[in-house]
Amino acid sequence: MRYNTSASGDDVCSLKDYVSRMKENQKHIYYITGESKETVANSAFVERVKKRGFEVVYMTEPIDEYVVQQSKEFDGKQLVSVTKEGLELPEDEEEKKKFEEAKAKFEGLCKVMKDILDKKVEKVVVSNRLVDSPCCIVTSQYGWSANMERIMKAQALRDSSAMGYMAAKKHLEINPDHSIMENLRLKAEANKNDKSVKDLVMLLFETSLLSSGFSLEEPGTHASRIYRMIKLGLGIDEDDEKIEEDEPAVVDAEMPPLEGDKEDASHMEEVD
Repeated sequence: MRYNTSASGDDVCSLKDYVSRMKENQKHIYYITGESKETVANSAFVERVKKRGFEVVYMTEPIDEYVVQQSKEFDGKQLVSVTKEGLELPEDEEEKKKFEEAKAKFEGLCKVMKDILDKKVEKVVVSNRLVDSPCCIVTSQYGWSANMERIMKAQALRDSSAMGYMAAKKHLEINPDHSIMENLRLKAEANKNDKSVKDLVMLLFETSLLSSGFSLEEPGTHASRIYRMIKLGLGIDEDDEKIEEDEPAVVDAEMPPLEGDKEDASHMEEVD
């Protein structure tokens, strides 16, 4: 088996090569599955792993999804997906303390977001895997990855019951260091019933689905939310716009009389 990795460039390498380059404090082999090298390399899931200097294996063949289900480790090192819950990176005491403080600070927002998303996600938690992205969708340890869900949906003889069970286990992780999440936290604390909070949460969730490799069940609804946010950014008031559309045309009282016979004009005024 040979793979591209975050450190191999255009070359491919074996898991043995990967293990030989592992850092002293690294316990696991980190990997990500996806459609192509470009897709996984630019994924939000590998942001912090790469920033911390750890190498990520890019598994981009459909067969890889089945291989990692059976091959849980190599050379005594456990294979860990960066797209699933429970990702643990080596941290010092200061980093652990900062993460615990972030969890306490965003506990209220996580609850609000879970209430809004309801059954769309199993839980909403603070993430320690993100750097530049505000949030991402991860799957449970034993659920399908986004790539596996895509592969299974393409199967002609797929098991519908398995689709419903395995594909439903999604978690939303939020980045406590991102300005979007901080401002959303303040907005939700001011008024958690604010309609714009619900819109923003749904928009963040749907955008995270796309960026995490999932497909949308209702793309039309997502598009409507995008258009509504664009109108808001342009300062267009939807209520005013609706009134303008519903109101009948008003004839200006100062308009001159109709051209032609004055008697016809007078007759028209009588009819009015």
